[in-house]
Amino acid sequence: MKNKILYQIYPLGFVGAPFMNDGILQHRILSILSWIDYFDKLGIQAILFNPIFQSETHGYNTIDYSTIDVRLGTNQDFITVVNNLHSHNINVIIDGVFNHVGRSFPFFQDVLKNKRNSPYCDWFYCNFSDTNHEDGFYYADWEGHRELVKLNLENPMVRQYLLNKVGTWIDEFQIDGLRLDVAYCLNQTFLQELHSFVKQKKADFFLVGEMISGDYNLLLHDQLLDSVTNYECRKGLYSSMNSKNLFEIAHSLHRQFGNDPWCLYTNQHLLSFLDNHDIDRIASIIHDEKDLPIIYALMYAMPGIPCIYYGSEWGATGKKEYNDDTLLRPHFENPAWTSLTDTIKTLNQIYQKYNAFYDGDYQQLYLTNEQFAFQRQTERGRLIACFNISNNPSNIYLPFSIYARNLFTNEMMHVQQIEMESKTFILCYEQF
Repeated sequence: MKNKILYQIYPLGFVGAPFMNDGILQHRILSILSWIDYFDKLGIQAILFNPIFQSETHGYNTIDYSTIDVRLGTNQDFITVVNNLHSHNINVIIDGVFNHVGRSFPFFQDVLKNKRNSPYCDWFYCNFSDTNHEDGFYYADWEGHRELVKLNLENPMVRQYLLNKVGTWIDEFQIDGLRLDVAYCLNQTFLQELHSFVKQKKADFFLVGEMISGDYNLLLHDQLLDSVTNYECRKGLYSSMNSKNLFEIAHSLHRQFGNDPWCLYTNQHLLSFLDNHDIDRIASIIHDEKDLPIIYALMYAMPGIPCIYYGSEWGATGKKEYNDDTLLRPHFENPAWTSLTDTIKTLNQIYQKYNAFYDGDYQQLYLTNEQFAFQRQTERGRLIACFNISNNPSNIYLPFSIYARNLFTNEMMHVQQIEMESKTFILCYEQF
């Protein structure tokens, strides 16, 4: 997956489904089919679908791990979608929500009814001696959200139940990977068993975990996950632009990917992104819209697997409100196309053409508050990425003199003292 461009879709919002599960079967997921030509034109090679299974509301309060949410359609509908995406060489990754379930999950309903006499009471973290609660007992949840009942992943029966479901997803839907919701909460024994299980079924199966902060190496190694979400650099990207302080993102990139012995994730492939279904869209928080092409170019050029959140590639806006993600997860009848989309299309093309984007090392070359340059090198060649976020033209001085091809204009250019216009970037490549 390291050399693919991911496109993230929150399906319930994307297809315009009602927030509350009304139980009415609608074949809305089939609307994805009308977007496939757009995905091809944009250069997308993998789709990451957020929750698709039967749930109470937003998808993360699961009711049934075996059945596609009726607001989206049927299992056969999703099989049709996956088959059509695969026929266009587009991989499919789905959300694995394994930390918690909804209160309507049948096994938890049995606990509510039978308390400590339920055969499923140890599937959850229940304290039946603590009766000072609405249900007459205490149960663990996720971060205070009582509608999200935490699963006991220390229980081998629970782990095996979830592995069986994943096996069914691979066999029935032919999925190519999983995004693990709140992976930082998940039992590592379960993650080890999941890793072993999916790799035996499908050697190139992709496991990416949601990590908000902390040391990504806790989950990022060959016994657990292939990748994790790079929230540190996401924050550094937009914050550096808005504060006119590129030292922030430069510090994070060197700390994570530099060649010093203490650098944390050298040769790893974290998931790079600017926004997603949980956070404000980049077009709503960037202070100057002229910085949007630059910040996308920086995200593509830095180490990582780029992931685009649906609609943001044409500059869609949306901000999270208190306990309400609705504006982040809208329904679009049809895709739009803007100059930003043109830029991202070109970035997709060159990312897939030059392996320095996905296998190159990282070395900082030049840094001021508003100018930044680094290189990514492999045995085939090196990418040189230069950025000027100033409102004024500026020069960037590099420690070598070479001729390289400008990947956007296809012209050869002399690389040492680079004259840059205001609010612009240059990506150039020297082939060895």
